[in-house]
Amino acid sequence: MTASGHVIFGTGATGLATFDALRRRGITPRLVNRSGGADVPDDVEVVGGDASDPAFARAVTAGAAVIYQTLNPPYSQWAQRFPALQRSVLAAAAHRGARLVSLENVYMYGRPNGRVLTEDLPHNAHTRKGQVRSGMAVELLAAHHRGEVDVAIGRASDYFGPRGGAQSNLGDRLFPAAIAGRTATVLGDLDQPHSYTFIPDIGEGLTVLGEHPNATGRVWHLPNDPQTRTTRQLVETVYQQLGHPRAKVFAMPPLVLRAIGILNPTVREIVEMQYQFEEPFIIDSSMMARELGLEATPLDTALAITREQYERSPHTPARSRIR
Repeated sequence: MTASGHVIFGTGATGLATFDALRRRGITPRLVNRSGGADVPDDVEVVGGDASDPAFARAVTAGAAVIYQTLNPPYSQWAQRFPALQRSVLAAAAHRGARLVSLENVYMYGRPNGRVLTEDLPHNAHTRKGQVRSGMAVELLAAHHRGEVDVAIGRASDYFGPRGGAQSNLGDRLFPAAIAGRTATVLGDLDQPHSYTFIPDIGEGLTVLGEHPNATGRVWHLPNDPQTRTTRQLVETVYQQLGHPRAKVFAMPPLVLRAIGILNPTVREIVEMQYQFEEPFIIDSSMMARELGLEATPLDTALAITREQYERSPHTPARSRIR
């Protein structure tokens, strides 16, 4: 195993976006996943193994100065498996004296109740996954404040963009249908403002947290376009960019989602998180823009980039992996 100053745990959409951001800086990180394979150039080291095994996590982080945690266990096993995965990576970072940059979502805040979500809000999770995520965030910051490891946390909202696939509400259920002029299917209330985070902005944001001297010991909201739009407006933009006179979109009713969840464990786990689409869900990322100088990619540009990726690589939506 060769030495690498940067190690990324997870090679999903966000892990590979972080990889892209590091490569733009001339850095080739080591990638870690369960399989040992990833869609990356031949000169990139990809190590397979179980990240929840502390001995493996320590071994694979040899030589690391910065460790990025972008892991995402199967959604149906998320609450059960995620804490052990993070705990193992955290221990490895402490052992190596490396900075740990951890990607989080915003489940721990609970219902917005009319508030814009900012980094200083208390945790008020009312869902099982939100409570798990809250505990994980508290654990990271406690380790930092005890002086065991330097930690920086980046939080993203629902993501979209290259490699988003079926995991994204603005992914496989939208773009292939829009390109073909068919009806797209999305989750949630179409007419509620909702912050969506562009996947390349997540990668760039995590990389900035790994290199900026003032990033550690804090939570940062990763870049979101401050001009928050509704899901319907974003879908309409995609259809307009493709030259279609009007958008064709169907929002899956909650009762249908619950019915599907009876047989599909992944969909069953989605149901408790649908509160995020029942009222305005707006994430303020102005602190990262103001203090670290990182702005979001404008939504029209981000949607165009995503559309172009789907046009280059058309595929059939993986409906069984709805998230």
